Amino acid sequence: MKVYDKLVRDKIPAIIEADGKSCDVVIASKEEMGELLEKKLMEEVNEYLEDKNLEELADVMEVLFGLANHLGYSQEELMEKRRKKFEERGGFKEGIVLKGVR
Repeated sequence: MKVYDKLVRDKIPAIIEADGKSCDVVIASKEEMGELLEKKLMEEVNEYLEDKNLEELADVMEVLFGLANHLGYSQEELMEKRRKKFEERGGFKEGIVLKGVR
C-alpha cells in the first residue's frame, strides 16, 4: 500500500473505490485541520510554481476556501473581502514594483 498521510479533496476516496481500489482514511479533528490545510496550501503552491497552470491555481483557490471555512468564513465572505481590497488598493495586474518611499 502506498502511504500518503495528507489532506485530500472530499471525493477522492469515492474516486479511488470507483477505480476498483481501496483506501484507508480518517477524518481530521478540528484542531488538526488548520495545520493540514496549511500544509496542503504549501503543497499546492509548490505544484503551481512547478507547473504554472490554471488547474494548479484552482487547487490553491480551493485550499484557500477550505482555510476560510476552517476559520469560520464562507467562500462568499472571502471573495467579498478580496473584492473590497481590490477596489481600495487595486490588484497586481500592472506589475508595479515599489522601490522606496521618501
